[in-house]
Amino acid sequence: MDHFEEDSGLLQLTEEQEAEEQHQSDQSVLPTGSQDETQDHESPTQGQEQNSTEEWDTDLETGDAPKKRQNLPHSELYLQACQRTGTVPVSSFFHLVDEPNVNLNHYGVGPMGAKALSIALQFNTDITNLELEDNALQAQGTRYLMEMLQTNISIQSLNLSNNQLHLEGADIISKMLLDNYYIKSIKLSGNEFDDSAAKYFADTLKGDYVVKELDLSHNKFCEAGGEHLGHMLATNVGIEVLNLSWNHIRMRGAVALSAGLKVNSTLKQLQLSWNGFGLIEAEPLGQALKQNSTLEFLDLSNNRIDDQAVTLLCQGLATNDTLRVLKLSCNPMTNVGALTLLKTITNNTKSGLEEIDISTVFVCEAFVELLEEAHQRRPAMDVQYSVMSSVTRNLSALHIFQKFLDNRNESVMDFFKALDKEGTMMVSTSAFRNAIKAADIPLDQRQLDWLVRKFDKNCTATIIYSLLSHRSRRTARLR
Repeated sequence: MDHFEEDSGLLQLTEEQEAEEQHQSDQSVLPTGSQDETQDHESPTQGQEQNSTEEWDTDLETGDAPKKRQNLPHSELYLQACQRTGTVPVSSFFHLVDEPNVNLNHYGVGPMGAKALSIALQFNTDITNLELEDNALQAQGTRYLMEMLQTNISIQSLNLSNNQLHLEGADIISKMLLDNYYIKSIKLSGNEFDDSAAKYFADTLKGDYVVKELDLSHNKFCEAGGEHLGHMLATNVGIEVLNLSWNHIRMRGAVALSAGLKVNSTLKQLQLSWNGFGLIEAEPLGQALKQNSTLEFLDLSNNRIDDQAVTLLCQGLATNDTLRVLKLSCNPMTNVGALTLLKTITNNTKSGLEEIDISTVFVCEAFVELLEEAHQRRPAMDVQYSVMSSVTRNLSALHIFQKFLDNRNESVMDFFKALDKEGTMMVSTSAFRNAIKAADIPLDQRQLDWLVRKFDKNCTATIIYSLLSHRSRRTARLR
């Protein structure tokens, strides 16, 4: 409680509320007209209310009242707290109060509603996950919750996203985390946190080992915020999941984050989508991937990763053996970058990548062919990409040609040897074109042009089919 001394008694009743309770001791616990809001839950009897009035103390942290209150049913305690704070009860709470997961997202709880919940939850031992997203809690409501968490030792996961917390709320939460031994997951997305708020969290968590999941997405962290969080990552020994998507982290902030990742030994998932990672930021991130040995999930979608930036990332991917998922969709990468990426991964025999998302990149024929070869060695690898119909049509030319050869019980070598009367192991592209047309193989002109380019990669007008023989032995057959 050291960090809340200046706010001691936040959960206590005011003298006016105590006087009002005495005046209404012969009435229902709920304010007039609020019974409908509780979905017809029965109110305590007058006798029950009188007993609870005698037990209620104005300071939850002293005296015998807390011990007495622990014996009250959670729903009754919440009703009393709502009546005394002048708030309408959230009916769903009554159905969930004895469950481990309590989801009260989007109920408009507000600061005083948060106070009522805090009173009810202070000694609750059933709830482990508390969801309070989008409830306009503001800093004051968060203060009540943080004081409650000084006593409650059961809640391990807390969602306070989209609650207008701002810098003051960040300060309050950071102070709670300094003495935290139980909260393992905290979601704080969309709370208008700026670089100063990032410093609060970074200073608190730089030596922390309790918090495993931290969501700071949809905030306003820029370069300085990235620097603070990067320094935190370098010394933190607990966080396994970090979500920094939808911020403005770039330049020196991104460089600092990469430096922290490079030496971090616990982080498994890092979400950086919708930031400013581009060419400058890709190089230190690639170096981090070269050294880091714990990261399994990296989301860089919706950044500025172009073909050059992909090449820099590949410096790390060439040796990395722990990354399992890589998301790079919605970046200015072309089929050139996609091919570089796939070549790097297939050449790294120790690569652990199982899922690659480049779904917004339209790849070329060479990419699809290389991926088919890669699937022979790693059939479980899932690569999401886009492909033009022209690429699909061209690739089908190979299948049509192979089907023709299969029907004649011939190999590719047999076809070319029949054209090579002098045994030079070479055939002109014009002779190949004429043979295809003469055999009435159903290929259109564009498919035939592509097939010629495939066999004559250097555009010499000559097909050296001995090279095709080597390739066919490696791939078993044309696909």
